[in-house]
Amino acid sequence: MKVHIDIGINGAFLTRRWEDPENFIKLTKELGYDYHSFCSDVLDPFFSGDKIYQIETAKKIREYAEKYNVKIWDYYTGMATHRFHGLSHSDERVRQRMKEWIISAMDIVKEMGAKYLGGHWDALSVEVLQDPEKTRERIKYVYETFKELAKIAKEKGLLGISNEQMYIPSEKPWTLQEAEEFLIEVNKKNDGVPIYITIDVGHQAGMHYGLSGEDLSYEEWLKRFAVFSPIIHLQQTTRDASAHWPFTEEYNAIGHVKIEKVLSAIEYSFKHYKESPISQYLKPVEEIILIAEIIPSSTKTEEKLLKELKETAEYLRNYIPKGGIYYEF
Repeated sequence: MKVHIDIGINGAFLTRRWEDPENFIKLTKELGYDYHSFCSDVLDPFFSGDKIYQIETAKKIREYAEKYNVKIWDYYTGMATHRFHGLSHSDERVRQRMKEWIISAMDIVKEMGAKYLGGHWDALSVEVLQDPEKTRERIKYVYETFKELAKIAKEKGLLGISNEQMYIPSEKPWTLQEAEEFLIEVNKKNDGVPIYITIDVGHQAGMHYGLSGEDLSYEEWLKRFAVFSPIIHLQQTTRDASAHWPFTEEYNAIGHVKIEKVLSAIEYSFKHYKESPISQYLKPVEEIILIAEIIPSSTKTEEKLLKELKETAEYLRNYIPKGGIYYEF
């Protein structure tokens, strides 16, 4: 078993700032990243022009990615889909609309040349969470929907779909146990592409809703699930927040995320793969891209933003040199 690990950047930094496809890719390369996780807020299936514009733009992005030797690793949800109940809404019409968003996104993924579609597309309502029976009903629906979408993704040539773990009870999975259940249930009797989980090292802030212990450890999340996570989000943050800070001297001094611990936990995950019950349904990934998901404030100037993103790449390259690293097990 062999895995390649490298770094990339999420395109959230482009949102509301840059609109030229060449700049999307040129900036990625100039900042020091060979992989780009395309943010859907930059090219949204519902809000960014019509279908013709979206496909034209996706093709341009693919062309520029080839020109500048940047790999489009995945197309990932931005803030937009987090504003809706989506796939777990109680009304089928709302659920269907989010499915249409996802399927339209797959067309962008295909034309862009990305390998994966990732993100989060649902949030259980307070009303549903107050009723255990309704909660299980909605969760079961989401599981079945993922398997339906996996078949469509396979037809469109994607390598997989990755659902992001979160840190509030409405956006599942938010606990280690829920994440394990999710990966088993969506990959059991799945005739489509594999369904993975995205681990974000800043999404262990569930203490606000009563979580404790290992659920609050990004190392534990990585140990259990990195082997099933082709997309891992990196951010600098404090333990009780998901700040999406860059890895600069300023923020590293106050944040708690350590890259050496991230890599050690990933290595552990692969070494202990066969001990996981998920291994019966899902094979280890062969490549993991550690995506710097830095989300700047609206008031941060472009000059400072680009400086921080470049410093982040330089910092990460202290641990993962150009070309990435390989682990063999």
